[in-house]
Amino acid sequence: MADEHQFIENGLQRTQIDEFFSEELSRAGYGGMDVAKTPMGTQIVLKAEKPGMVIGKGGKNIRKITTTLEEDFDLDDPQIDVQEVDEPDLNAQIVADRLANALERGWYFRKAGHTTIDRIMDSGALGAEIILSGKVTGARSRVEKFNRGYIKHNGEPAETIVDSGVGTAVMKLGTIGVRVKIIPPDAKLPDDFEVYEDVEVAEFIEEPEGDVEELLEEPDDPEAESVGADPEDVIEAESSDAVEEIPEEEIVEEDLEEEIGDSEAAAADDATDPEDLDEDVEAEAEELLDEMEADDEEGE
Repeated sequence: MADEHQFIENGLQRTQIDEFFSEELSRAGYGGMDVAKTPMGTQIVLKAEKPGMVIGKGGKNIRKITTTLEEDFDLDDPQIDVQEVDEPDLNAQIVADRLANALERGWYFRKAGHTTIDRIMDSGALGAEIILSGKVTGARSRVEKFNRGYIKHNGEPAETIVDSGVGTAVMKLGTIGVRVKIIPPDAKLPDDFEVYEDVEVAEFIEEPEGDVEELLEEPDDPEAESVGADPEDVIEAESSDAVEEIPEEEIVEEDLEEEIGDSEAAAADDATDPEDLDEDVEAEAEELLDEMEADDEEGE
């Protein structure tokens, strides 16, 4: 069988055993169980409000339970250890069964919820939550919650610290589910902190060796390399870079001036003298006038 299937089988078997104990030991105040497999067999630790009722007269009841576990659940040599619950009001499973019985006897759900959670907090719990889901008053289902103190809902503390219990109340209108969560008084939460009184703060402060002025002074060794660049060296480097860049700019300007001069000279060579243009125009004008006069004479 694969590991995943084996894990599911173990969880299903544990749930079935828990349901069997809840039905069989409801009058004895069943408060949960712990199952551990050992080389000698299966060790089961039962928590009950009334251990005498679990054992029975002359051990009759405990032998009956052992036989049922061997035949119905295929457990190898089950060894049952019954422990009495010291504070029943801090056991979530016992509180859930009590609240379910109170609802079945006709208690109003608000009175039963507030009374139960007050008893839990009076017993020293750090926090508690009761959830009732179902047809608590009418034909329509709803959820009612009762909270006190501090409660964790997720993460590792919710699985390891919070004690959970589930009960069922069978009513005329329908079934009401009861879920109870309790944080015991001795729980160590990850966000807990302690406040120490009459403690000098100076005892917890580590002072640096030497004075601050001594740390800022230059090292005694003249050959020791300094960390970072000297500001004066940085300024000199910047100024030298600026000086080197100036000739490059002048060279560019000179080149531009030479190019402009060459272009102007070429344009001047291509262009003709204005005086030469005026003489040509006058000669052409005189020729036109002579032709016009000759035409007039021929016309006459």
